[in-house]
Amino acid sequence: MCSTCGCSGEDATTRVTLVEGHGHGHGHPHDHEHETRTVLLEQDILAKNDVLAAATRHRLAEHAVTAINLMSSPGSGKTTLLERTVRDLAGRRETLVIEGDQETWLDAQRIRSTGTKVVQINTGAGCHLDAEMLDRGLAELAPPDGSLVFVENVGNLVCPALFDLGEAARVVIISVTEGADKPAKYPYMFRTADLVLLNKIDLLPYVDFDVDLCLDLIRRVKPDVELLPVSATRGDGLDAWHTWLAAR
Repeated sequence: MCSTCGCSGEDATTRVTLVEGHGHGHGHPHDHEHETRTVLLEQDILAKNDVLAAATRHRLAEHAVTAINLMSSPGSGKTTLLERTVRDLAGRRETLVIEGDQETWLDAQRIRSTGTKVVQINTGAGCHLDAEMLDRGLAELAPPDGSLVFVENVGNLVCPALFDLGEAARVVIISVTEGADKPAKYPYMFRTADLVLLNKIDLLPYVDFDVDLCLDLIRRVKPDVELLPVSATRGDGLDAWHTWLAAR
């Protein structure tokens, strides 16, 4: 687990479960020395994570398995989008899911209801998935050659952006029920995205959300990122989303 966000410790336990059936001022010299050791520890953790992520990425590529890392704040509609996407892609390409949450199997049970294979990773006090967790999840999931694996990361706009999982692409989801200023407040998350989905556009008539401002802020953070407005519930923009996935 990471020291960058304070999610390490005895409470930061991780459980990987294949879900089947119906499962329920001014510092003195010592301060500077401590700060230096902390930074070096963080760099060491991230470096080890990146080595494992690179190995995972190479192994998945050898088997033509595409892993997509879905990241967002809680409540953006990730799981609803996944449910809809898995059902829409049925018969086109085998699709599997790894669910990341601190606790519960609730989202995994929702995905399981679509008929797809799903693994639940519970991180305990941890606020993100890392390369080791994904490696363990993939071992349990055993995706066949040529399959598509969605990884629903823990709901958080900070730490998930720091940890490479070995994925082929990163998708950040923001909904119109959030503040339009999220890209300015959490720039690193949006800077690492290959695609940004603006979800719940069916609610635009009922919420105060400045679409133009949000898109402008995203472009300022990452000018070349792809942007797609979608509604996971109504279906708006999902054909473009499916086309983007096929191109990966």
